[in-house]
Amino acid sequence: MPMKKEHVVNLMLQTRVIPLFYEADIVVARQLIDACYAGGARVIEFTNRGNHAPVVFDALINYSKQHYPELALGVGSIANEKQAALFIEMGAHFLVSPFLDEGVSETCRAHDILWSGGCGTLTEMQRAHLMGMPIIKAFPGNVLGPAFVKAAQAPCPWFNIMPTGGVKPEEENLKAWFEAGAKCVGMGSRLFVKDDEGHFQYSKITELLQFSIQLAQDLNTSA
Repeated sequence: MPMKKEHVVNLMLQTRVIPLFYEADIVVARQLIDACYAGGARVIEFTNRGNHAPVVFDALINYSKQHYPELALGVGSIANEKQAALFIEMGAHFLVSPFLDEGVSETCRAHDILWSGGCGTLTEMQRAHLMGMPIIKAFPGNVLGPAFVKAAQAPCPWFNIMPTGGVKPEEENLKAWFEAGAKCVGMGSRLFVKDDEGHFQYSKITELLQFSIQLAQDLNTSA
């Protein structure tokens, strides 16, 4: 049975930290899924980077169905309707874009799939809200900063804002985002640490994610 859109939204708002990565090696990508799940992730975004991405995602969606049926696995960097349709057919539980796109929005709406498009202004966020977007991506987060989220939430507290870019698995950084009003965050390169030889440190990724999710949930409880 397909995962309902409302369930994916709830998972995002509950766990509050969504790891996102691209990896061309299927074996390594599976190990990254393992590390993230062990760290408490229940929503993971695989980034659509290059021609090989659909092949890897197809392997990952089948792997997650077998080992982690409760995991919501989606795809980021969706640029057009064709890409949206391809990954929806493969079984993606949600899609994310770096910008707003009517065609992608319509494709996801037709399949009742959660879609989050990137916004860099309050006007874009309002447009996203009117398009029916339950989770609004603030992108690029490293440029906008927590102050932007706080300023946007003041007049529009009904926005569920998810900054992506510039989010770090560090107490000061996470507190800044969540205290500004972010409902959840997308975390990429700062989470997926490597050793000096360029190999992923899986146990460290798990540890950083456990810390980040726990902190994010504690901040939500104390808010």
